Amino acid sequence: MRFIFGAAEADRMNVMRPTALVLFLFLPALWAQPGATATRPAFTVETMLKLARVSEPTISPDGLQVAFSVQTVDIANNTKPTQIYVVPVAGGTPKQLTREGSQNGRPRWSPDSKRLYFVSNRSGSSQIWAMNADGAQQKQVTKLASEASGVTVVPNGERLLFLSNVFPECAADDACNARKIDEENKSKVKARIYTSLLFRHWNEWRGERRQHLLTAKTDGSDVRDLTPGQYDVPPFSLGGPEGYAVSPDSTEVAFVMNVDVDAASSTNSDIYTVPLAGGDARKITNGLGADNGPSYSPDGRMLGFLSQARPGLESDRWRLMVLDRATGRASSVTEGLDRWVNSFTWSPDSTRLFFTAEDRGRTGVQMVQATGGGLRNIITGASSLDDVQFSPDGRTMIYSEMSGSRPTELYRVSSTGGTAAALTHLNDGVLLSTQLTALEDLTIDTADRSRIQSFIVKPPSFDPSRRYPVMVLLHGGPQGSWGEAWSYRWNAQVMAGAGFVVVMPNPRGSTGYGQRFIDEVSNDWGGKAYDDIMAVVDRVATLPYVDRDRMVAAGGSYGGYMTNWLLGHTNRFKALVSHAGVFDLKSMAGETEELWFVKAEFGGMPWDSTLAYDRWSPSNFVKDFKTPTLVIHGELDYRVPVTQGLQLFTALQSQKVPSRLLLFPDEGHWIMKPQNTLLWYSQFLGWMDEWVNKM
Repeated sequence: MRFIFGAAEADRMNVMRPTALVLFLFLPALWAQPGATATRPAFTVETMLKLARVSEPTISPDGLQVAFSVQTVDIANNTKPTQIYVVPVAGGTPKQLTREGSQNGRPRWSPDSKRLYFVSNRSGSSQIWAMNADGAQQKQVTKLASEASGVTVVPNGERLLFLSNVFPECAADDACNARKIDEENKSKVKARIYTSLLFRHWNEWRGERRQHLLTAKTDGSDVRDLTPGQYDVPPFSLGGPEGYAVSPDSTEVAFVMNVDVDAASSTNSDIYTVPLAGGDARKITNGLGADNGPSYSPDGRMLGFLSQARPGLESDRWRLMVLDRATGRASSVTEGLDRWVNSFTWSPDSTRLFFTAEDRGRTGVQMVQATGGGLRNIITGASSLDDVQFSPDGRTMIYSEMSGSRPTELYRVSSTGGTAAALTHLNDGVLLSTQLTALEDLTIDTADRSRIQSFIVKPPSFDPSRRYPVMVLLHGGPQGSWGEAWSYRWNAQVMAGAGFVVVMPNPRGSTGYGQRFIDEVSNDWGGKAYDDIMAVVDRVATLPYVDRDRMVAAGGSYGGYMTNWLLGHTNRFKALVSHAGVFDLKSMAGETEELWFVKAEFGGMPWDSTLAYDRWSPSNFVKDFKTPTLVIHGELDYRVPVTQGLQLFTALQSQKVPSRLLLFPDEGHWIMKPQNTLLWYSQFLGWMDEWVNKM
């Protein structure tokens, strides 16, 4: 899913229907109940920035504690400090363990559960630290000039595995890396020279250094480079699950690498193994698409991973694979599931895999035998789950959960069934002091008999006798979706809190509705997806509480593209906001970094597929632009470069269309800094309010 910020029936999904064994979570939703919050203030961006952002849970090997990270927002200092906490699995008050430094994360337990290793910037650079389970005796472990991140503790407890950005010719020689880094920093010449593509990515230019997997003893000594050479491990362009793992017997490391010469056009990452002691790497997967997320079964006999079958197509279906280490044979255990597998974990006895998969805007947990067979729903509900893991005895499941009206918290549930219990309540106070609205479903049938699902968020203190302005939000991707998930960048609760009925359609191309539905947007960017969105708009316009004459729309990335497409194809909206939107497809193809995306979406580069680029480029419809538009862009955005926003603003101004340009010199594709976030929401909502209330 390249441009993402973040209704089918069960028999159409080709999966087992829920049975009596399904755990339906009855989630706390006091703030979403009618009449329960009538006197509370509306949810605002200022309220949102008070929330604690919970992530990276990891259960201790003795099954007694969960360590996790919490990010908060410091508006005055324009930072987002992150600290490490622990909470008993049995329940209790979370305890903060770290306080020094602004970034402390990635907690990982020692095998005896007595120590925690983590990554911190408190010494001035990203390094590995260690502390007792109660937070005592915090000590720096690594002191590498090339820095360290992504720490993992080897199962026998004798070594650490971690990532470091080294010069290939230096590998694990820290003195060599330090010397070259010093030379680089002191040089008065800042020119860059490249002889191949993918020379920049996301929001940074590529230099000579490469991300490698290193290992060291737990005291930081005996550092070795396990993946020497010119390749990044795992590939910096490959997101998703973790790209490396250590075998249970502590002898081997599995990792993801892409060795194709044309890195900008290839998605063909494969899984390799290398001895932990060092040596030659061996490729163990041979698919033409991407392989990612290796995870050894607890008994070491199998390796689970995610795989895409089609080369060059990053929006292909992610299948869950199991590879038999003895025979080398790999097979898909979710072949009958027409949904993407997002993450997975092994049962402690190595017989089953538990995985998350998005379906119609919700992400639940399913289970499959390691040998394959029928799938079973384990946890379903109006929410999105992740970070699933088990206590060593298999009796307790830990996971994270969020929804469109609740940010992430941690939960536990018995593996035999029952009601889930919240382990963290870090945001209860903030949530209960404001009004949040539960998401509602809206499903329509289009002219070609496709079912298009949307989510609606109503304003606080909703009065059905009133008529409200409507804000249509267009998601990125295009292979993305709106759903029961919390967002800080495009928060529908903030927008509803400003008085809008917020509508979030999932048109063709959206994930969670089957691979055919996803594929139907490729080479058809302004076609069926546009028709789907306008069909939703037509339906929403008939709702009795909607003011059909006061509709606005906004989107980011592909959502920004669709906003720009609306500009040239409809005058239904009073105002638009285009964030990081694609304006001119031909120039976009020459400016973006991951070329496999544009090649797959439009059948090649512009000189290979001229008609497709001309047909779907918003820049060819400038003469029809009439709707007032706010253009937002980050100057460090290399996914949809800032020139796209500049061209759009130039076109609007040339056509005398009321417009405003908001540029962030210090931001990329996403707006991340707290004070910039405040400005973004202020300008966004101010622009919409100005035009929906203009007489």
